[in-house]
Parts: sequence; structure tokens; C-alpha cells
Amino acid sequence: MRRVILCLAAALLLGGCGAKQQPASAQIFAMDTYMELQVYGSEELLTQVEELIYSLEKAVSVTDEQSELYAVNRDGAGELGELAAGLLTSALDMCRRTGGALDISVYPVVRAWGFTTGDYRVPEREELDALLELVDYTAVDFDDACVTLAEGMEIDLGSVAKGYAGEKAAELLRSGGVESALLNLGGNVQAVGSKPDGSAWRVAVKDPSGSGYLGVIELSDQAAVTSGGYERYFEQDGKTYWHIIDPATGCPAESGLISVTVVGDSGLTCDALSTALFVMGLDAAAEFWAANDDFEAVLVSESGEIYVTEGLSERFTPADESAEVTVIARD
Repeated sequence: MRRVILCLAAALLLGGCGAKQQPASAQIFAMDTYMELQVYGSEELLTQVEELIYSLEKAVSVTDEQSELYAVNRDGAGELGELAAGLLTSALDMCRRTGGALDISVYPVVRAWGFTTGDYRVPEREELDALLELVDYTAVDFDDACVTLAEGMEIDLGSVAKGYAGEKAAELLRSGGVESALLNLGGNVQAVGSKPDGSAWRVAVKDPSGSGYLGVIELSDQAAVTSGGYERYFEQDGKTYWHIIDPATGCPAESGLISVTVVGDSGLTCDALSTALFVMGLDAAAEFWAANDDFEAVLVSESGEIYVTEGLSERFTPADESAEVTVIARD
């Protein structure tokens, strides 16, 4: 993949490159999305970040016949390398933590809708019911890198892979002494430190109902991940079907939310929760947040109402100054 050295100008990121200190930057295509990487201080570490992302993709792609995960799904069992095993361990932890709102074994259902192949269709209820019998993350037997799946089960780590890649890349950069970097992994934004001048990165949240942006989040040394129904969808008979599947129904989640952005220290946690909270819906998502202390969130309802958890309220600015923002607070 040809690398393009450039000054980062992603649509989701606000603010240009500093005039006094130019970053080592690159644009790559991986994990089915364009990624823009901006690292201050080390061209060599930027190359290592790229290699890390490609290695993870090669290990956990569900469509690449040479990947470790493809072999596990095909054979029903197999052994994963260190990188993929770490991802699966964390993914299963998040499945348990969210009570199955995130379930990595929903892959056969997602494929039936055509979201992995592009052959979109609305499956019959009988087909979905049969596939749902295979959806159960607790049936994934994983011990010391060895995976065994129940008969007919297949797993997909795509819901957490980009967040994990960002998290591991940030660890690599920090260990190499990098104090300022911004990685945009297709809407999964991972910040290392702040801007070189010490100010926070300004990350725009896409408006799920339009082409502009909903607001801006100030980000320092954390990740911000958004899941929205607008990301991948198709329409049939006047109805829109998006790729975020509710593991309980086998259908696109109809929770009353159309966008969820999660901010926190762990990129994988943010990635997992952006999907899980979308599936849960506003009330359950708010309760889940109140019971935890390792993330904040911006949630947008179907009617366009914006909800922000209190820990993020001072760092989120709506694009429309007149927009009403409801702050979710703990009792």
C-alpha cells in the first residue's frame, strides 16, 4: 500500500498542522477503511504503527482465507498468535461486561444481512431464528491462545479491532518516547498526549442526520470512538437497515439511538461500548455509564436530542450553539 506523506486533514478532525513542528504523517488503507496517522517526533515509530495495524488485520480478518481467525471459523478450532489472542481475550471480557449487548459470535447473522459481502437483503424470520441459536459468546472456549467454537459458530472481532489497534499503537508510541500523536483509524480516534503546544486535540463528531458535524470533543491522551446507523446501511421497501445488529433479535438495533460516541483511556473499551450502548438504548446506556467510571459518552436520539455524560460535558461543544444538550449525571 502506497504511503502518502501529508499534513493530516481528515474530515473528522479539526485543526491543522503546527507551523513550527511538522509531524511524520501517513495515510493507509487497512481494516476496510482509510486511516490517517500523525506522529510528532519519529518516522521510524510511524512505520512500526503501520506494521502493527497490518499485522493485526492479517491475523483477525474474517474474509482473508490466510488469517488466523478465518482458520478458526473454518475449522471450529485453532490457535491464535499473541496479538490476536490479546484481542480475543479483551473482546470476550467486553461481551461479559455488557451482558451480551456486544457479542462477537453474531457474525453469521451479520453476514446473512449482507453487511460483510455487500449482497444486502432482509433475511426471513425463520432463518434469523436458526442463526441466533449459534449466537452465544459464552460458548467460545478460549484457553492459552487455543480457541474452540461450538458447532456452526463463527466469531468476528471487527467490532473491537480498530479500537484495539489504536490502543496498541498508542502504547508503542509512548514506549518510544512520543508525547504527541493523533491516529484516525476510520472514525476511531486515538490521541497520544496533547498537541505539541500543550492544547487538547479537537475531534469532531459527525452529525448522524446530515453531512456536517454534531459537535467537537477536546481530547488528550484518550480514545474517542463513534458508532452510528449512518456508517453502513441499505434501504428496502422504504425502510433503512443498518449494520449494528442486536444479538437478542438478529435484526438491526432499534434502540432509539442513532449515534453513540465513547471517550476513554482504552481504545478497545471505547470501540466495544460504542456498539454495546447503541444496542442498549438511552436509558440502559445511562445506567451502564452510572455504574462504571472508565468512560464518558455522547448519545444522539432518533429525534436529534443530544445527551452527554457529565464527565464530558465541559469538553463537548455542539456545532449549533443553540442546540440543547442534556447532561446525564450520577445520582
